[in-house]
Order: sequence, then structure tokens, then C-alpha cells
Amino acid sequence: MSSLFIVNLKIIFMSQTKNFFLNGEKYCIEQNISILELVNYFNYNTSLLVLEYNNLIFNKKKWNNTLINNNDKIEIVTIVGGG
Repeated sequence: MSSLFIVNLKIIFMSQTKNFFLNGEKYCIEQNISILELVNYFNYNTSLLVLEYNNLIFNKKKWNNTLINNNDKIEIVTIVGGG
């Protein structure tokens, strides 16, 4: 009679990390976040910026409903006053 012992059997699921680029810098996230959440996280003034999403100027009306995907490229240009 043989016995089968399974010790410390664990199924590990790799988290779904997403890499994206913001102003040329690489970032990694593990949860789904929207463009608007990203802009707010970095404390940008939404009325003084233009956002480019994957090489296209991106309408502010879509920011809240657009989730960041793997390898997205986001460029944020802010308006700065001066004299």
C-alpha cells in the first residue's frame, strides 16, 4: 500500500502588473486605474494641461472611463505662466 503526501502545495497566480510610460518614465501598476485617477494622483491641474494618450491628443471627457493598459504611452504638457 502506497501513500501520497502533498506538502505545501500552493497555487500562486502572478499579479497582472501593467507597465506604462508617463512623460518618458516607466511606471508599473497592479490595479486598474483610469487616466483621470493618474492625473489626480500626480496632482496635475486638469484645467491647465493637454494629455496625449498613445500619440493622440485625448479628450478630457474620456479620462474617467479609460483605464490604463500595458505599454500605454502618456504625455502630459502643462501650461506655465511667466514673463
